[in-house]
Amino acid sequence: MRIPTLLLVASVALTSAAQTTQKFTATKANEYGLVYTLPTTVIDVTLEAQKTVKTPGEFYNYAKKYLNIDPITEPTTEWELLSATVTTRGVQDEHERYLVQFKSGATPFMLLDEQNFPLTINYDGYELAPGPELPTSRKAEPTILQLPIASQAVTEEMLQARSISKKAELAANKIYELRQSRNDLITGNADQMPADGRAMQLALENIDQQEQALTAMFIGTTQTSTAVETFTVIPTNEELARTIVARLSATRGLLDSTDLAGDPIYLDMLITNRGKMPVNEKGEEKKFPKGGLAYRVPGSAALEINYDGQLMFQGEFDVAQYGIVFGLDPGLFTDKREVIYAIFDPATGAIRELGAMK
Repeated sequence: MRIPTLLLVASVALTSAAQTTQKFTATKANEYGLVYTLPTTVIDVTLEAQKTVKTPGEFYNYAKKYLNIDPITEPTTEWELLSATVTTRGVQDEHERYLVQFKSGATPFMLLDEQNFPLTINYDGYELAPGPELPTSRKAEPTILQLPIASQAVTEEMLQARSISKKAELAANKIYELRQSRNDLITGNADQMPADGRAMQLALENIDQQEQALTAMFIGTTQTSTAVETFTVIPTNEELARTIVARLSATRGLLDSTDLAGDPIYLDMLITNRGKMPVNEKGEEKKFPKGGLAYRVPGSAALEINYDGQLMFQGEFDVAQYGIVFGLDPGLFTDKREVIYAIFDPATGAIRELGAMK
């Protein structure tokens, strides 16, 4: 039966102060009654955005003249949306609190999670169904000009040169010298050849890194990093159309849905099925069993995430709010001849599995 808010407060405090999963047994001490809450489903949208920072090199004005390459000419910061991942979870519904009363003399038990949601009845081996792997934020790697090799590539002449044009000329000359040195090593024409293959590899790697550092002084550098944020949407009993879940700014990255500095990231959810009351053999709706153990018959919805005209995610999920609450006869779980168990979905309150223990 549905119970008032005050009766559940003590139960919630008891479970949330303990481990994630708690086992409660119906005994004489609690008058063979167990208290639990059915969840409301919320939608978590995890967005992954990439930040790209481009920085001009010191000699970018001379890149075309000495190296015939087009350089980065001004500093820029740009963001783009890489991925969207949608998951569901349950949160407490204060209107769906229940007390189920079992027969005296039997000792059925329930596993409840930290939010007082039912996980199982008469079953100890509960395992949460694995969800999709979510992306994680990635920091920017240092550019070649931020590594020690950049200092090694700068010659004494470059340091002493008084004009930027002269430094650029000397840097370009050093690049061509490095390329000649690499060619001499590969063809075996170097004055001092490395002693073995490992030494050869190290010498070539050093030349490559110096050339990369000097080239970056002309062409510039590009750094990328990613940011990951999760935004939560609580569905009502209606469909969601063109709901702005977050925004993306080309210069500031992921923003809250209310920040007009970014372009909208839309969530659309179309109800594909509404949970219905079970029917009997005559096609008549069954009545809620007296003192029944309440559970949800959820509905389902097709969900899309769209940004800038691109479909970023598409999937279908069970949603508690699109369904109904029904009940099982508690006597099912107190039959000593056959132990019946149930496994629930903590995101919807639905029964995932119902059967007899082997």
